[in-house]
Amino acid sequence: MATDPLLRQGPDSTDLVLRAGPAGPAWNALTSAGPALFTPLALGVPTLLVAFWMALAGARASTVFVVVGVIAGLEYLIGWPALAFSRARDILRVEFAPAGVPASLRLVRAAGPDDWLPVKTLREIRLTHKVVEPYEGDYKPAVSTLTLELVLRDVQERLTLPSGGDPQRLADTLKALLGPAEVTVQLRTERSTRDRPQPNSSWTYGGSASAGSGGG
Repeated sequence: MATDPLLRQGPDSTDLVLRAGPAGPAWNALTSAGPALFTPLALGVPTLLVAFWMALAGARASTVFVVVGVIAGLEYLIGWPALAFSRARDILRVEFAPAGVPASLRLVRAAGPDDWLPVKTLREIRLTHKVVEPYEGDYKPAVSTLTLELVLRDVQERLTLPSGGDPQRLADTLKALLGPAEVTVQLRTERSTRDRPQPNSSWTYGGSASAGSGGG
């Protein structure tokens, strides 16, 4: 059944995979440890202000370094759980079980899987394929994004899918998979043209004005 690269069929379920990897609180905390290192960098300005104030007050360089290190460590210790908490609700995959004709589904989040729900709680799947095409003479290629909305009975989940897939093939595969459960699958394509960069009008007018004044 699963013929699209984003859909993986196993012995017990067919999974719509948004991000590969295990799920669970421990794994979520572990994978958040690296990105949390950017927290001290993001808060670098107030840290530098503290160091500058201490230097003006006559503190030794070693003391300033120790204080800055302590502040950076505290920022990391605060940023790590905050980042893990913010990513806990991220959806890694959607599981449909059993694999052939699904009767249930569940959302697997970074912090772990939700409870199984009857597949009929999924009322609709909306796929939106946005394509930004180059203007005439633009050397940059077209850029496309694919988003998916799961319209459940009590909530809607909007997901950005990995690039590189075929939206029509994904829509057809989801229709074949969820058609017996009477789940509607819609695909909408939106096309636009990339804005052409505007010339620097102030430079042009300034040059014209200079040329005119020079002729006087």
